[in-house]
Amino acid sequence: MDRIIEKKKGLKKKHILIIGATIIFGLLLYYIISEYGVSSVKIDKNTIITTEVKQGKFNDYINISGQVEPIATIYLDAEEGGRVQEVVIEEGNMVKKGDVIIKLKNSNLHQEIMNSESNLAQKENMLRQTRINFENQRIESQRNLLKSQFDIQKKKRRYLQYKALFDDKLIAKEQYLEAKENYEFSDKMLVINKRKSKNDSVIMISEIKQLNSDLGKMRKTLDLVYERLDNLNVKAPVDGQLGMLDAQIGQSIGRGTRIGQINVLTNYKVEAFIDEHYIDRIKRGLSATVERNSEKYHMKIRKVYPEVRKGLFKVDLVFSGKKPKQIRTGQTYQINLQLGESASAVLIQRGNFFENTGGQWIYVLDETGKYAYKRFIKLGKQNPKYYEVINGLEPGERVVITGYEFFGENNKLILK
Repeated sequence: MDRIIEKKKGLKKKHILIIGATIIFGLLLYYIISEYGVSSVKIDKNTIITTEVKQGKFNDYINISGQVEPIATIYLDAEEGGRVQEVVIEEGNMVKKGDVIIKLKNSNLHQEIMNSESNLAQKENMLRQTRINFENQRIESQRNLLKSQFDIQKKKRRYLQYKALFDDKLIAKEQYLEAKENYEFSDKMLVINKRKSKNDSVIMISEIKQLNSDLGKMRKTLDLVYERLDNLNVKAPVDGQLGMLDAQIGQSIGRGTRIGQINVLTNYKVEAFIDEHYIDRIKRGLSATVERNSEKYHMKIRKVYPEVRKGLFKVDLVFSGKKPKQIRTGQTYQINLQLGESASAVLIQRGNFFENTGGQWIYVLDETGKYAYKRFIKLGKQNPKYYEVINGLEPGERVVITGYEFFGENNKLILK
């Protein structure tokens, strides 16, 4: 009688061999894919620079280059046109306020002054004659009033006498009426003469007032012409150093022509140009420092110019405290401009990798240091020494920061 033989449970030797072979084949396949499925390039490790990612304080500043300029520049414009007669002070010399720098000559202006003086003299003579006429007329009016008063007294007396005689019927009525009419006529003439004298006086006073007003305007006009004559002497408006003088003897200069400038040297400013990338972060009052002869000097932004030209905008900085002893116009200073407060951050040293990758990825070394793999990262702010890492790297990792122009599009570097 047959009996059923049960199969033994568990792994047999041939099964173990199959599983082992499968694992080995998988590992081999993974190795092949890892080695040959990823683009790579061999690089001499002596031709690259690597640095360690570290945790530290990120100092938010930029380095800019600036040139020393006078704190203010006052431009010299010719207020009056003319021909250069004499250059009194040469370019580069120090001047005081009011010093004559250039003397101009303008024949037309001299002729205009002569005409104005002649017109003024005529107006003065007219005013003088009017006053004389007014005085004579006033005297004549007073004489007429006096005669009228005297005449009315006589005619009043005659009228009263004839009235008494007529009342006593000693004279004819015609004689009485004639005396009465003569008296009344003289009385009315006195009123008319008084009114005429008053009106004549008002008219003459008004005429003299108008002449005085015209005379005053002419004098002011003449003063302005004299001032124009004085403007033929181009003077320094402030103390400073005369610069960029453009005037030669015999040269004809028109009114408003710029002929030079005066540099005010009581203080200095530094003009600097900054990349437009920072325009939203730059504002008046930001602090800055500059080192000269191993000594640090503090500065601040005085003015931000809004115009952007060729990707740059200009700022003016001034010293907030002491300034270098040997400061001179035209010197170039390297300035550290503080944009914000310092803060703890993950940092990597600056390198030319940024120009090739735009800061979007970087090569990160493995633990053996024999290979470096491309890894995507995100960077934040930057200063002249470091980049701030937002994510993608951890402190202690090492990264390649130079030599990217030789790496091509490879994802893996094999360091030899």
